[in-house]
Amino acid sequence: MPYRSVLRPSLFAGRTVVVTGGGSGIGRCTAHELAALGAHVAITGRRIERLEAVRQEIEASGGTCECHAFDIREEQPVRDAIAAIVARNGRIHGLFNNAGGQFPAPVEKISARGFDAVVRNNLTGGFLVAREVFTQSMSQHGGAIVFMAADMRNGMPNMAHSGAARAGTLNLAMTMAFEWGRAGVRVNVVSPGWIASSGMDTYEGEFKRNIPLLKTHVPLGRIGTESEVSSVVCFLLSEGAAFITGINVGIDGGVPLGTRNIPLPEGARSQPYNGFHLAVTPKVLQGDE
Repeated sequence: MPYRSVLRPSLFAGRTVVVTGGGSGIGRCTAHELAALGAHVAITGRRIERLEAVRQEIEASGGTCECHAFDIREEQPVRDAIAAIVARNGRIHGLFNNAGGQFPAPVEKISARGFDAVVRNNLTGGFLVAREVFTQSMSQHGGAIVFMAADMRNGMPNMAHSGAARAGTLNLAMTMAFEWGRAGVRVNVVSPGWIASSGMDTYEGEFKRNIPLLKTHVPLGRIGTESEVSSVVCFLLSEGAAFITGINVGIDGGVPLGTRNIPLPEGARSQPYNGFHLAVTPKVLQGDE
């Protein structure tokens, strides 16, 4: 069974799209959807074995893919990898700046080293990749960039380092959208809320125990799917979004809405969209199905 995208077939035919963090989670899902829509996908990450596994999945589904293993936080490896992608494909049409990561901790327990590591992962790395994609390709040919952020509009308790980095990402993307618009480059952001992705299985302790309860705080009454993020990313990278730049799209089921003194109505009827044929429910949610 192929990827069941809501977008038209061959939408990205003849285009090369880079997906950072493409070896797992939302990055893996989006790489699959892009490939199913005709894109040649270049996936990146730190672990080549994960990337190769996704490449094999994509090729088994009829798509094309290449892998580049490097750390987005390191300037020269980023520069070299983007140069290799451009040399092989001629240009880069789209970039999904998805890679990142964090760990839960209250503010007072975050060390300077831990804070810096998360900021480099979620902000500096995205800056380096976007800058190199622009200078080596999009400044001459145009293109579209989508950054990954997160639902941190009301703060990000127990994730202050990630919230600070993601807020920086929003401002960075708006500045890039303004400065690079002249080159025909669009820059947007997606901010997912609670999404059923493999990253949920990396957490431990109380944070992990609370994950199955998250849906009780969502007006739509459920947690989102990777496909519900991927479809927005693919649209923003597409020609259908040709006049959209500098915006942030929340994909959060309405969590930031309302107030705490008004309980959510019961009887949620929202049905998930899951077009990803290889999607797997995180272990932490399997007892919740």
